[in-house]
Amino acid sequence: MSDTNQVLTIENIQSFSVEDFLKLLKERTTLSVQLSDREILVVEVRQEELKPLPILEANVPSGWKKAIY
Repeated sequence: MSDTNQVLTIENIQSFSVEDFLKLLKERTTLSVQLSDREILVVEVRQEELKPLPILEANVPSGWKKAIY
């Protein structure tokens, strides 16, 4: 499976564990899986650094648990 343009079939990958699939994807960075005669799913690795979450100012009103929702 060293050919990066190889299209796998759904039958090929059904025997893969999630770990094996992710390992293969990490090696190739792009996988094409043929789902049917008309559908090919392309899975691509994207490595982006996530932005930190913003720190928001807020308050929780006292008695909020007693409110009717």
